[in-house]
Amino acid sequence: MRVLVAEDHHVLARTIAKGLRRASIAVDLAASGDEAERMCLLTDYDVLVLDRDLPVLTGDEVCRRLRALPDPPRILLLTAAGGVAEKVYGLEELGADDYLAKPFDFAELVARIQVLYRRAPKPPAAVLRHGRVRMDRTRREVLVDGRPVDLTPKEFAVLHLLLASPDEPVAHRDLVRSVWDENLAPTTSAVRATVSRLRAKLGGPDTIAADTGRGYRLAR
Repeated sequence: MRVLVAEDHHVLARTIAKGLRRASIAVDLAASGDEAERMCLLTDYDVLVLDRDLPVLTGDEVCRRLRALPDPPRILLLTAAGGVAEKVYGLEELGADDYLAKPFDFAELVARIQVLYRRAPKPPAAVLRHGRVRMDRTRREVLVDGRPVDLTPKEFAVLHLLLASPDEPVAHRDLVRSVWDENLAPTTSAVRATVSRLRAKLGGPDTIAADTGRGYRLAR
């Protein structure tokens, strides 16, 4: 899952990002409304955590503009305006998917983000298979030859992308874009190291092939 947090209070934004990353959620940050809109147009975020009181372009206007897109991210308005009328306005008039008032409990924020992610339209198949590998996304379970394999959240996410595209290599940049966040440079060795560990857990170096210049794919 990849989340954009649009919050101009820098300390709060960094705190939210740090906590979400600990929950194995990839997070990018935007400090203004125009930046948030631009980033959403360039990247397919699963959830946007959006402060209503943003500079340059208000969160309300960002919400309205994104709702006009054919496939907008799920939007959670996070704001100090916590009255009932404000909540109704945010949900009914602005079209937000959820509304959370400040101050908030962080565990509740994570739970609401997870719920929004699960509500995404046309969810992918819960069970994916390829050769000896079986993944149940709902149970977060991976079996190889019927035996459970313990994967880290990053390894699980990489394997999911590979299983979802069994016939085409998944490019390095697509792995970075979907599994990691903007703090990870595309040239980092993190992807290579994660794939290496995943190979070992799936049964050896031949389980995931590296197509030079194209990316990674599961061995046929």
